[in-house]
Amino acid sequence: MELLDLLLSKERIDQDRVYLMGLSMGGMGTFELLARRPNTFAAAIAICGGTNPALLPIYGKDVPLWIFHGAKDVVVKVQQSRRVVERLQQLGCSPKYTEYPDVNHNSWDNAFAEPELLPWLLSHQNINK
Repeated sequence: MELLDLLLSKERIDQDRVYLMGLSMGGMGTFELLARRPNTFAAAIAICGGTNPALLPIYGKDVPLWIFHGAKDVVVKVQQSRRVVERLQQLGCSPKYTEYPDVNHNSWDNAFAEPELLPWLLSHQNINK
């Protein structure tokens, strides 16, 4: 978070277009950082991650999320992402969710190949500051 603060203090950073993405433990870190800094990010992508669903109300309605997971993931079980998506939907949120049926833990290969990934991400601006 100190690095984030340092980067955000630089004058060349567009404060309305700060994005967050992580995979595996970084996917879990994505959710954690969203909970700690809910007004910082314009959008976030979590790949094969998970979080404590109790944290989701902190940022769920305010930060657009795209969540990816491989259904055959043996490192981070797909139920982690399914649980997050289900809880977000219960909160009235509409996260994007892509689950790859025949993919193990390396679902980032598929996610990074999604043609709409970067256009979706870059289409968001931070309205929560």
